[in-house]
Amino acid sequence: MRISTITNWAYGVTVVLTALSGAAFIMSVRSAVDERIAVEEHLKLDSLAEELALGAEVRSDDARLYVMRGEERHLLAFQRDEEAERRLEAAAEQLLSVGLPSAEADALRKIEAGAEELDKIEIEAVEAYQRGERGSAQAMIFGPEHERLQSELLSTVSHLRDLTAARTGAQLDAVRERSDWWSLVAKTMLGLTGALFLAVLYFVLRRRVAMPLIRMTGIVGRLAKQDYTVEVPADSRRDEIGEMNTAIEIFRANGIERNRLDAERQADQRTKDLILQMMHRLQACQNQSELADIVARFAPQIFPSIAGGLYVLNNSKTVLDRAAEWLAPHYSPDSFPASECWGLRRGRPHASGLSDGDVPCQHMEGERTAALCVPLTAQGDMIGLIYLEEGKGAAIHLEQSRLYLELIAENVGLAIANLQLRENLRSLAIRDPLTGLFNRRHLDETLQRWADEHGLDSLTCLMIDIDYFKRFNDEYGHDAGDMVMQYVGQTIRDIIGDNGISCRYGGEEFTVLLPRQSEDEGEALAGTLRRAISSVTLAHAGRTLGTVTVSLGIASSPHGGSIETLVSRADAALLYAKADGRDRAVAAGKMDMRIAPSDE
Repeated sequence: MRISTITNWAYGVTVVLTALSGAAFIMSVRSAVDERIAVEEHLKLDSLAEELALGAEVRSDDARLYVMRGEERHLLAFQRDEEAERRLEAAAEQLLSVGLPSAEADALRKIEAGAEELDKIEIEAVEAYQRGERGSAQAMIFGPEHERLQSELLSTVSHLRDLTAARTGAQLDAVRERSDWWSLVAKTMLGLTGALFLAVLYFVLRRRVAMPLIRMTGIVGRLAKQDYTVEVPADSRRDEIGEMNTAIEIFRANGIERNRLDAERQADQRTKDLILQMMHRLQACQNQSELADIVARFAPQIFPSIAGGLYVLNNSKTVLDRAAEWLAPHYSPDSFPASECWGLRRGRPHASGLSDGDVPCQHMEGERTAALCVPLTAQGDMIGLIYLEEGKGAAIHLEQSRLYLELIAENVGLAIANLQLRENLRSLAIRDPLTGLFNRRHLDETLQRWADEHGLDSLTCLMIDIDYFKRFNDEYGHDAGDMVMQYVGQTIRDIIGDNGISCRYGGEEFTVLLPRQSEDEGEALAGTLRRAISSVTLAHAGRTLGTVTVSLGIASSPHGGSIETLVSRADAALLYAKADGRDRAVAAGKMDMRIAPSDE
């Protein structure tokens, strides 16, 4: 039952009990009033009868004294007593008119009649004494008739008093009993009212209100501090406290849900921040190695406990090579044909193992596991692939992560495409398109950088010129000349390798920089290069071109001169070699000795 209903019922019952108690007290007071009236009536009747008897006796005494002594004062007293007796008779008549029981009324009338008869005898005796008939007067007032009447009067007064005492006593007992009963009823009503009040205080205010509120105060205090671990006890009561308990439980559930949503929002915001940070760093990458390292660093933070790798298509767009990995993926190889990935075939994310109804990628090895392949595209071209696989305690949720995956894939694909484009542009800017060697611009930049960073270290320069190159163009055509140029360039690249920097200086001339090598070492390498070039007979379009020979000039710095003059000194040595008969290598430091190269 609701507390308001209990309170209203308690209030109503309390009002009713209070009203009944008040009515009982009123009835008790009225009974007390009736008791007082009964006592007054009893006293009044008793006093009246007493006064009538006493008045008659006193009057008789005054009359007797007067006829015995003849003193005037006794006559005056007799006359005054007569007036008092008349007043008492008037009071008796008034009582008779109000209404008395018949026995009491008869007794009262008999007293009045006896008093009148005594008055007649006494008045006659007084009058007889005044006439001088003293003996006759004394005989009348002391006679047997007078005695009889006086005895009857006293007997009647006593009887009247007994009647009034019996009647008023019964009335008084009845009124007193009724007064006591109403007083008991009033006290009982007051006791019930007090008991009801105490019951309301204990059961309603304390047990149903105060104690639950004290318990709820602690719960609400902890909820106010966002401590949603507090348990709200189940309360099946259907009252205001039960509704408050339900409201607190709803508030707690809403707080837990709000915390969960806040955690998800913070996790989502953290993921967005990580993606944004990764994007900023991808835009600042200078090569694919840096890009792969950035992806490998940020991917585990964006997708915790999910292993994966970054694959990039080779130049022929046929094979995917792993450029980076994180958290050690197990089920995809380091390299596999692009045709084995359904994600690249379809051009959209493809899940393997997440649904038994879909076909898995062919590059998945060993035990089947849940994996996801997200293709990387840029301007409609396939660039590579982001591969993800489930780890222990981690799961791939394609639908939840699709937006982030597409965003990451788009930016990584664009970053790789930009790097490849930048690399191509850089290659076009520093490489000769015919031979694939660095061009003169790159040569000048390299010399300047070496002068700034390694000015005291040894640097040897080889200047190479194809002998009689114009003959190939004139006799066999420019295509044959281009083939000769490509052959010489490829031979230089193969012989020099990573030991130096090979450049096309211009026309049929080439330049090789040999860092940290002396002039003698450069001269030995020049001899090897010269012999390798001339060891092959070339043919073009079914025609034999013969062998190709080159002339070389060698110079070094800083011992042979400054870096700024390195190329010019090597070029001077080259001119000397050409003037000395071609197909030879000449060191700038030995030009004064005029040592011609051998035919080895």
